[in-house]
Amino acid sequence: MRKVASPLPWLAALLALYLIAPLVAGIQAALTAHWSGVDYASLARACAVSLASASTATLLTALCGIPLGFLLARIRGRAMGLLGFLVQLPLALPPLASGVLLLFLLGYDAPLGRLAHGALTDSFAGIVLAEAFVSAPFVIIAARSAFEAMDPAIEDVAATLGRGRLAVFLRATLPTARPALLAGLLLAWLRAFGEFGATVMVAYHPYSLPVYTYVAFGDQGLPAMLPVLLPAIVLAFTIMILSTVVSARPAPRAGAVPAAAPHANTVRTAPPTAPVGPAGLYLDLEKRLHGFRLVVDWSSDARRLAILGPSGSGKSLTLKLIAGLERPERGTVRVGARELTGLEPSRRRIGYVPQSYALFPHLEVRQQLRFAPDADPALAARWLERLGLADLAHRRPAQLSLGQQQRVALARALVRPADLLLLDEPFSALDAPLRGALRRELRALQAELPVTTLLVTHDPGEALLLADDILVLAEGRALQSGPAAQVLRRPVSELAARLLGADNVAEGIAVGPNSIELGRGVTLEVPGTALPAGRLGWSIPADRVWLHAGGRHAGTVETLSDGPLPRALIRFGDTRIGAAGGPALAPGQPCRFDLDGERIQVWPLS
Repeated sequence: MRKVASPLPWLAALLALYLIAPLVAGIQAALTAHWSGVDYASLARACAVSLASASTATLLTALCGIPLGFLLARIRGRAMGLLGFLVQLPLALPPLASGVLLLFLLGYDAPLGRLAHGALTDSFAGIVLAEAFVSAPFVIIAARSAFEAMDPAIEDVAATLGRGRLAVFLRATLPTARPALLAGLLLAWLRAFGEFGATVMVAYHPYSLPVYTYVAFGDQGLPAMLPVLLPAIVLAFTIMILSTVVSARPAPRAGAVPAAAPHANTVRTAPPTAPVGPAGLYLDLEKRLHGFRLVVDWSSDARRLAILGPSGSGKSLTLKLIAGLERPERGTVRVGARELTGLEPSRRRIGYVPQSYALFPHLEVRQQLRFAPDADPALAARWLERLGLADLAHRRPAQLSLGQQQRVALARALVRPADLLLLDEPFSALDAPLRGALRRELRALQAELPVTTLLVTHDPGEALLLADDILVLAEGRALQSGPAAQVLRRPVSELAARLLGADNVAEGIAVGPNSIELGRGVTLEVPGTALPAGRLGWSIPADRVWLHAGGRHAGTVETLSDGPLPRALIRFGDTRIGAAGGPALAPGQPCRFDLDGERIQVWPLS
């Protein structure tokens, strides 16, 4: 058992003892209780009234309080903030004060009272209204907290899977928030069941159990209380036990599969199928969001696309605009010949895999793949087998590794007709070995996916591996776009080059179509398209520079660094470049080295 700091158990035990002690005292009092003087018929009626009124009040607060909590969680602004404050006031008011306020609204001479001809006081309806008033804040607060804590991507994915707004709320949002909502409903029921102050003011008759207890205490005193309180204790215990049973999640059918299990992390081979979805993506979008402005104008006919950029550049926002999850100030989205602008997400025929994967926590893997109303069962079975998920079909997301969750999210996006698959940083949550393995597997899958894929990433290696065309974004602006190899080798600026992974950044002057003068009579040959005239920036990864005695280029070692990956800094003309590893050399010694000209990046300097 985990050790706990010494004061904590004592403080916890003190409160627990105080809360349990009255129950123990009540059990001891059972020996002296006046059981024979109890009016069991009246007590039964009072129990029935309280049980029915608390259940009705809780149902009403659930019906209206859950939507109110949802709106408070989703809509921001001062008006909603004020509303959220006001609907919690019944928690702070003394119960008698709540009853008095209700009489101003429901009493015989009050507006609603006259309209109902006095039927809202001293009636079962009055009890329900009083209990609903004092218990509703528990439902609202629980609902608001549950919806605020939800991953918003769950609703986004549900929308892209062909579900309308109401269906998303009923099938995805509510079930995801279910544990917290059940807790709030339980508290609301218990609060309503035990309410006295507001009830006695609004509806003294018929007796609810708290009111009957008060009357019995006035007539017979303390010795008669235990028989009266016993039904209340039993009913409260029963409801709490039932709520625990209902909210308990079913036990897993089998133990979690280890992340390294062959069937869990190996995509099974299958004959590739020719892509059938329309190729081509055209974007002309502008969006302002919280002081950020995104402008994207990009088109490509490639089937493997990537948007590359740092955090905050607008990559994920662009995906949401394409999927219809965000609305642009102006813009056009076209996939192939289909115009998507203005369509709801459910009608865009787009698959979406968010960064968090957003699996529905209440559904098994096989149910995830059937969530879309137009999901193809045969296609679902194929992707389960193809992605190594068949043995996991009865598991819920909590029983899956991150790699398995990613595959489920991918399969879920592919079991319905789609023209475009959006992948938002799908590997960012994975460790390096698994990330590398899943990248290679996705690359293999792209050859047979019947859709165009658009990957969002901040990793240039990932973009170059998984895309033929790249869009480079920074601060909401497109820096560059085009074929991946061309963009890599000829970035438009140093910022674009660094976003593309530039290392060993240096400068030179173009002295020919493929030659850069580095100073001191040193010239660097750069293969590929002709270089622009003037001063240029250039770079090459350190791991593509090799020190060895027969190298083509000559330089001088300036510094050496120790570590698991030793690195030498070499003077090369008027520049310095790093080289990974190599023979043992001392600073100041001349050296020879080779470099990979295919990995040289060049860009113009302003």
